[in-house]
Amino acid sequence: MADFLLQRTAPLPVDEAWRRLTQWPRHGDAVPLTRVAVVTGPPTRVGTRIVARTGIGPFAFDDPMEVTVWCPPADGEPGLVHLAKRGRVVLGWAELEVRPGPGGRTRVLWREDLRIRGLPPLFDPLLTRAARAVFGRAVNSLLRRA
Repeated sequence: MADFLLQRTAPLPVDEAWRRLTQWPRHGDAVPLTRVAVVTGPPTRVGTRIVARTGIGPFAFDDPMEVTVWCPPADGEPGLVHLAKRGRVVLGWAELEVRPGPGGRTRVLWREDLRIRGLPPLFDPLLTRAARAVFGRAVNSLLRRA
């Protein structure tokens, strides 16, 4: 199990950071070998289903997720979205939070509990390091690009 927290600050208003982080198909542009599709109609809300397909050809797998908490930032309050992973391969959850930070910046927190079915606990440290690297780059990329 990879259980990790990423923290970033961005020179963006909270609502813009939220918009960039919750445009789900953009996550596929930020994560190598991954395409992301929203399989329910807009707008995003509790119950929205998202599928990330990662890999190449027969070595690809789906990571279906469902939005279980959807609280966009408003009136100076933080924004929070919680995604439950509902797949046969990838299990766990991910949570994104945006809140006002120092100097008019936005503080971003990405928490994740990532489990791969059948992966022995011996590989947990490697999975955690790899997930932190991949998702850390993804968050950086999503925040940089409008």
